[in-house]
Amino acid sequence: MALRTFEISGESALGHAVVDLRRVSRTVKGGRRFRFRAAVVVGDKKGRVGFALQKGKDAQAAIQKAQTAAQKHLRSIPRRGSTISHVVKARYRGAEVLLKPAPSGTGIIAGGAVRSLVSLAGIQDVSSKLLGSRNKVNVVRAVLRALASLKPTREGAGNSEQGTADRISGDAVVHH
Repeated sequence: MALRTFEISGESALGHAVVDLRRVSRTVKGGRRFRFRAAVVVGDKKGRVGFALQKGKDAQAAIQKAQTAAQKHLRSIPRRGSTISHVVKARYRGAEVLLKPAPSGTGIIAGGAVRSLVSLAGIQDVSSKLLGSRNKVNVVRAVLRALASLKPTREGAGNSEQGTADRISGDAVVHH
């Protein structure tokens, strides 16, 4: 899952990471036909990130198709400095993920697919825990749901009792 950077005409440099690459097959009259399925995450490390799952005749074709598709599905992620604004928990099918903000300098405490996605989103300090399935594709989709459910930070938000209660309990749970 090495991060790579590439240029898009007129846009800032986007990095990408191949989260999952598998050989898949279908059975036809003469035997099996093999193709490759690539799951790719792209991001600009400035709060925009996208994900796509595509197939191709060879691994490179699948990765290229997934990269192009992921660029078309970029979404903005609200951040507070180098971390996220509050604790968030989200689920996609069997995968459930918990993301917690971390103090500056902590780094990304996450494995595999979660690490690739949050680093490409530009989040530098975060802690995560996978609670359900470890399926990489479903984990990425759960993280995207979690990040999409983040509320943008407002100046003076720490003064309200409601905001304090939410930060302590971490009730931002998304179920779809």
